Amino acid sequence: MILLGVNIDHCATVRQARYRGYDQTAPGPVEPDPVALAVLAERAGADGITIHLREDRRHIQEHDVWRLKAASKTRINLEMACTPWMIDFALKVKPASVCVVPESREEISTEGGLDVVARRAQVKACVDAMNAAGIITSLFIDADAAQIDLSAELGAPWIELHTGAWANVWHTPRRAEEFARLRDGALRAHAAGVVVNAGHGINYDNVAEIRTLPHVHELNIGHTIISRALTTGIDEAVREMKKRMNPAT
Repeated sequence: MILLGVNIDHCATVRQARYRGYDQTAPGPVEPDPVALAVLAERAGADGITIHLREDRRHIQEHDVWRLKAASKTRINLEMACTPWMIDFALKVKPASVCVVPESREEISTEGGLDVVARRAQVKACVDAMNAAGIITSLFIDADAAQIDLSAELGAPWIELHTGAWANVWHTPRRAEEFARLRDGALRAHAAGVVVNAGHGINYDNVAEIRTLPHVHELNIGHTIISRALTTGIDEAVREMKKRMNPAT
C-alpha cells in the first residue's frame, strides 16, 4: 500500500494571487483556505499533508502551518530549506516529518534535488536537530549514488526521490533511462536502510509507472491534485489518485 501525501501549496498560491499582503490567511473574505482544503483531503483518504513554507512566502505563510497543526488529523510533512531559521521553526511546530529541499527565488516550484554532498555540514546539522527532536527527516534528492549514500551516512531515515526529470521526459525516448535511474536509486536507498518516498511532476497518467518503483513508501503529490480539484472537487481528486496508486486494493 503506497501512502499519499497531498501537497496543498498551490491552493495557497491561488489565495495569494488576490490576498497577498493581508494580515490574515483565513477566514472571512480571504479564500481559498489551504487548511480547509487539507481537512477535506484527509477525509477523502490522504495519508498526510505536505506544506512548504518558502523563504519568499510566495504561497504558504507561517500562520497556515500553525493552523494546519491544530486542524490536521493525519501527518504533517513540512517542506523546508536547510537554514537556521527554518530549523528553529520546525522544532517549534514539531511536524511528524520534514522534507529538506533546495530553494531558489527564480524557480516556479522546487526544481532539482538537494545537493547533500555540497552542503554536508548544513544538512547534518538539520538531520541531527530533527532526529534529537523525534521528527523524521526526509532529504529531497536526485537519484544519484553519492547523494543517496551520504544521506544514509548522515542518518536521514527517509529520502524523497526527485521525479521531475523523469516526469519532464514522459513523452520522449529518454523516459526509460530516467525511470531506470529512479529504480536504481530506490534499490540503493533501500539497501542502505533508508525509506524511499518520491515526488515532483507526478500526475494521474504517469503515476501508473511511478507506482512500480521498488520499495516506494509514499508519493507526495500536489499540483495535479489541486488542478483536478478545480473541476471535480478535492474529494474525487484524492480518491482517484489513491485508486491509481493502489489499483489492486
